[in-house]
Amino acid sequence: MAELPPDAPRLRVILAHLDRQIAETDTVGTYLRLQPDAVQRALARAEPPPRKERSPGRLAKGASGPLPALTRLAQTAEYAVQQKCSADDPNPAVIHLASCEEITGASRTAPSDEARAALMDPSFVPCPACRPETELGIDLA
Repeated sequence: MAELPPDAPRLRVILAHLDRQIAETDTVGTYLRLQPDAVQRALARAEPPPRKERSPGRLAKGASGPLPALTRLAQTAEYAVQQKCSADDPNPAVIHLASCEEITGASRTAPSDEARAALMDPSFVPCPACRPETELGIDLA
């Protein structure tokens, strides 16, 4: 540790400087303790509302009739691509809604146009739990 000066005026200056540093650190500490709450509130506003059950106008997979129009959720929701465990894994990659609780292992988010294109590729399959193809207005039957 550095040796302190022997005279009182310089020791008072050092003490005042230390008091300012402590006060500033306390201010930063208080700010950092408050930030997680603010981020949680912002996240709650940014996340889409929970998925509702299938609306009466939608047809079941494989049913005949017109495809439903894209919902607002499909235009704004992000999707998740659950990647294969390894390059030689025989199972296809899985496309999920980003809010799906069935996502396991490595995944990345993808916009709706990328998710839609991936579902047209046989090396990708839709999650049977969250059914992203329904939100995207795709009939994979």
